[in-house]
Amino acid sequence: QVQLVESGGGLVQAGGPLRLSCVASGRTFSSFRMGWFRQAPGKEREFVAAVDWSAGITYYADSVKGRFTISRDNAKNTVYLQMNSLKPEDTAVYYCNAHRVPYPPIDYWGQGTQVTVSS
Repeated sequence: QVQLVESGGGLVQAGGPLRLSCVASGRTFSSFRMGWFRQAPGKEREFVAAVDWSAGITYYADSVKGRFTISRDNAKNTVYLQMNSLKPEDTAVYYCNAHRVPYPPIDYWGQGTQVTVSS
């Protein structure tokens, strides 16, 4: 079955970096857009960044542009989120998502990894 396994979360001081990884398995993802979402306590899940698996086109939320970089390693079936200049408001559970772009859409989710930024 399809699995998305995140890792790399933890506690970091404001201004510091952190890199998240998401290993995808169970099917081919060539027609998927791989993304990261996050959910802070009491808030809705929100989009952070995404990359088209085949074309490599990237997308970012305005709140993370210039600070976060999403990338993928096709050979390792892994998607990364490099987070720099972290802020306390970046504190959230970060989820890896695989979204099939052609109709019909299909979504897969990882279990989430906690990122806590201390001030």
